[in-house]
Amino acid sequence: MAQDNFSQVTEFILLGLSDTQELQLLFFTFFLLAYSMVLLGNLLIIVTVRTDPKLSSPMYFLLCNLSFIDICYTSVTIPRVLVALLSGHKAIAFEACMAQLFFLHFLGSSEMFLLTVMAFDRYTAICRPLHYTAIMARGACWALVAACWVGGFIHSIVQTVLMLQLPFCGPNTIHSYFCDVPPVVRLACTDTTLTEWLMASNSGLISLGCFLVLVTSYGLILAKVRAHVSQGHRKALSTCASHVMAVTLLFMPCIFTYLRPAGTLPTSKYVCVIYTIFSPVMNPLIYTLRSSEMKESMWRLWKHCRA
Repeated sequence: MAQDNFSQVTEFILLGLSDTQELQLLFFTFFLLAYSMVLLGNLLIIVTVRTDPKLSSPMYFLLCNLSFIDICYTSVTIPRVLVALLSGHKAIAFEACMAQLFFLHFLGSSEMFLLTVMAFDRYTAICRPLHYTAIMARGACWALVAACWVGGFIHSIVQTVLMLQLPFCGPNTIHSYFCDVPPVVRLACTDTTLTEWLMASNSGLISLGCFLVLVTSYGLILAKVRAHVSQGHRKALSTCASHVMAVTLLFMPCIFTYLRPAGTLPTSKYVCVIYTIFSPVMNPLIYTLRSSEMKESMWRLWKHCRA
């Protein structure tokens, strides 16, 4: 029977991570602490970079943008989860679900592109130091960041348009704590094979492509550092190590989740916790604790605030 172009489902039910009352209290505490750490940590990075002239290099400009994306990215999902855990109201309107899906992919893919740009920045600084100032000029940095946002928007709008073409007229229960492509597309009451492959090609290949570029960049950096061992290169290697940690936390779960059609294997909602919560929580810790300049600047900011 032909399906109507308009969805008959007006809302979805987000089941969350658990129905057990005791676990819900535990999850509420976890989500609240995680969100607080994301907000405080990333706001501290933004304020520190913006107020300290010594942190004017392209690396810290890009880090400031990463912190802003992480704040927005977690704000798409965690506040609604906290409200649902407190009130027990798990319903989300169809329009709100599609909006959450759009902004999740918009910000998530923009972050992937930005991490790729950060890897290019480190590669240029270490492997082409004489040309670094010219290549990573302020205008070029702004253009690269703008390209990340535009790329994220194009990716997300494609995902959302593909999703809106599907009819939803049956089950409306989502086995997750937020609206995402794999759990939502399974609810469509039509054959979604082609759509799933298109979405996997879009999200999965972006994740895999960015990850391969990052691995190649850091591989070249490692080869350069091993060939020229010095105190400065050791510092660069330490910085790159922190980037690799952040990249692994974000990309590996995303590749596992998106680089396949939604119906081939069940997607664990606990895997989603890694790239929606754990990765944004760890980013401020990774980038500040591994950077002596950031720690010194934060200490100076703290003493200035106390004065």
